[in-house]
Amino acid sequence: AQVVESGGGSVQAGGSLRLSCVASEDTYISACMGWFRQAPGKEREEVAAIHTGGGGIPYYSDSVKGRFTISQDNAKNTVYLEMNALKPEDTAMYYCAADAGPVACNYAWVLWSTWGQGTQVTVSS
Repeated sequence: AQVVESGGGSVQAGGSLRLSCVASEDTYISACMGWFRQAPGKEREEVAAIHTGGGGIPYYSDSVKGRFTISQDNAKNTVYLEMNALKPEDTAMYYCAADAGPVACNYAWVLWSTWGQGTQVTVSS
């Protein structure tokens, strides 16, 4: 089981970035794939998630709803996080995670089983 993120970087407020998460096939099939973030001194939070089996609707936290979009490419075992209208408060380490959880894919980060190494997103004002 493995997930690998890419696509972080530095951008000015109002800009956009796209994160990618490639999963091993055994990890990707019919699983929750989620994006989490953690800023220094803050708890890790779930920002978006999707079930690769297609059984539910994507989850978004209130803080990113309307600005971030999660999508999947089943042919590539890849999940993307398109981040638009970025704000300085979006600055954090972003992690991709996978888990064979319920289709809503909205549950505590400690319960997710597979994690990537993280990719830094920095938004300057």
